[in-house]
Amino acid sequence: MFKTNEYFDGKVKSIAFETAEGPATIGVMAKGEYEFGTSTIEYMTVTSGKMTVLLPGETEWKTYNQFETFIVAKDKKFKVKLDGDTSYKCIYK
Repeated sequence: MFKTNEYFDGKVKSIAFETAEGPATIGVMAKGEYEFGTSTIEYMTVTSGKMTVLLPGETEWKTYNQFETFIVAKDKKFKVKLDGDTSYKCIYK
């Protein structure tokens, strides 16, 4: 069955499920700034809105728009900034 996750006082919520590509979540984030840690490689695709991201080892933020994907290595931290509510799909490998 599905597992729900909630972070940052309910400002980030997701539902976990299985895909042909592996475990995944689909979720939403409210406007704000957040830092996440990974335990696997994560393929994050913005599904609506836009997400400005500071990837591990980078010094410049990059904005990802709807249907764009970024990858975060295992055991790393990354930061995101959102100007408005944004949805995403994340595949874990």
